[in-house]
Formats: sequence, structure tokens, C-alpha cells
Amino acid sequence: MANQPTLLVTGASGNLGRRALELLIEANAGKVIAGTRDPSKLADLAAKGIEVRKADFDDPALADSFKGVDRLLLISTDALDKPGRRLAQHKAAIAAAKKAGVKHIVYTSMPKPEPGSPIPFAPDHYGTEQALAESGLGWTVLRNAWYQENLFHSLPSVLASGKWFSAAGDGKVAHVSREDAAYAAAAALAAQPNGNARYDITGSESLTTKEIAKLASAATGKPIEVVSVTDEQLKQGMIAAGMPDFLAPVYASFDTNTRVGNVAFATDAVQKLTGRAPRSLQQFFAANKEALLHAH
Repeated sequence: MANQPTLLVTGASGNLGRRALELLIEANAGKVIAGTRDPSKLADLAAKGIEVRKADFDDPALADSFKGVDRLLLISTDALDKPGRRLAQHKAAIAAAKKAGVKHIVYTSMPKPEPGSPIPFAPDHYGTEQALAESGLGWTVLRNAWYQENLFHSLPSVLASGKWFSAAGDGKVAHVSREDAAYAAAAALAAQPNGNARYDITGSESLTTKEIAKLASAATGKPIEVVSVTDEQLKQGMIAAGMPDFLAPVYASFDTNTRVGNVAFATDAVQKLTGRAPRSLQQFFAANKEALLHAH
């Protein structure tokens, strides 16, 4: 048997990173290392004998954290507070990986991040994809569609009021479960790389807001009326509801992005990478009915 690879997952204390790490360990995919800004958050894994390394993308000594690693799962950071900070972090991680002798990077991106996207943070992902292409390292880009779990942010208030204010028009979106995204990331990292690859990680069906509302309504027994608004009305409504001024345009841009068709496609990438069909939105609603109805 060939020597097993050493795999490192960054952002391992976040939802996606933690789950991908667990799946890699369960699959005996190789020597698996957890990388995190705050190792104290992974004390339970360290207690089980999993190697936990401090991997802070703002740390000049980051390359030390990646020593001896063959393949790296680079999970995009959540540094959205300052324009350009996240891209700088990602570029630092790619440079550190190269310096440390990492051979291949798997990166979690977003659908259609190319210039012209209405999403304010799309340039972070596009810039990271460009940096990978120029790095000379092997790479796999996973362009993760919006998570089904993101609906927890908006649906509870929609179900409570019976009204869903949307600027998405008849645009469609193929939500993917975070679990499926974690399976795809683990599979991409565990696989012996065969050149560079880019995958759109989506659910298996594209749905309009009205179709999503219908499914949510059927699962919860609550009526939902979809009310069409403009981007500006949506943004102002979010601010009126207490969302911070800097976040409202980001959330409103998701509807714009849907309306212009940037997330309308569904692919079979999850099935291809993992051998399992992605969870449908209907299954998500059935499994999370209580949480959606009683979220505060």
C-alpha cells in the first residue's frame, strides 16, 4: 500500500471544516490534521489524539503550521469586516502552503465569482481562484452554492409573519446542505489529485423563491405569501428589522444574484465526488420543521 497522505483542514473549528475533518477521520483518508486560529476550540479532538495546529492566516509564521502537509483544505475565512482582508488572508495561506511544500490545495469558493457579480465579497473568491492558478500548486476549487442552513437566518421570521419579502423575482437557486458540502470537500481532499479541477457544489434542483416558499409552507403548515420588492426596499427593510447597515447590502445582494441567474444551475458534482445524492430542500424542511418554527 502506498504511503498515506498528510491532510490538513483549515478553519477546523467552523461548521464546514469540523464536519469535513470528522468525515476524513472516519474514512481513514490518511494522517488528518486540524488547523484553527484558536486550538482551545478543538480541545475535544486533541484529547482523542487528533493533531491540532494553530493556523492563523494573519500570522507571518503560517508556513510552519503547514509543514509536512501533502494536501490542504483551504476553507474561506469569515473576515468580511474590512474590504480586501479576506483575500489577503487567502493569498497568505497559499504562499505559506507553497513555502511549506504542500502539493495540492482544495478551496471553498462560490458560484460565478467572476467580475460583474453583484455579491460584494465575490472578488475575494475570484482573487483567490486567480492566486491558486498562478501559484504553481495543484488545486481543486469547490464553488459551493448557498447552504440550505442559511435559510435559518430568514425563514423563521417569514413563517411568523406569513410574508416573504424577496427581490429575487423568478430567479432560481439550487441550495446545497452544508453536510453535502462537507462530504464533497472531504472527498476532494482525500482523492489522489488528477490535475486541477473546478466543481459547482449544488443541490439537485433549482427552485424559485415561490417554489421554496411552497415547500416550506407544506412542511410547516404555515401559509407564506411571497411579496416582490426592489433591491433598495429589501435592504431598507432589513435595516429596519435591526440588521447592521454594513450587512444589509450583502444579504440583499443574494436576491439580486439569484434574480440575474447566477445561481440557477444544479449539477451532479456532489454525486460524482461523494457517490451520494445531495439532500433535497424538501428533506431539509422535513428534518428542521421544529427548529424553523421555534427559532428565536
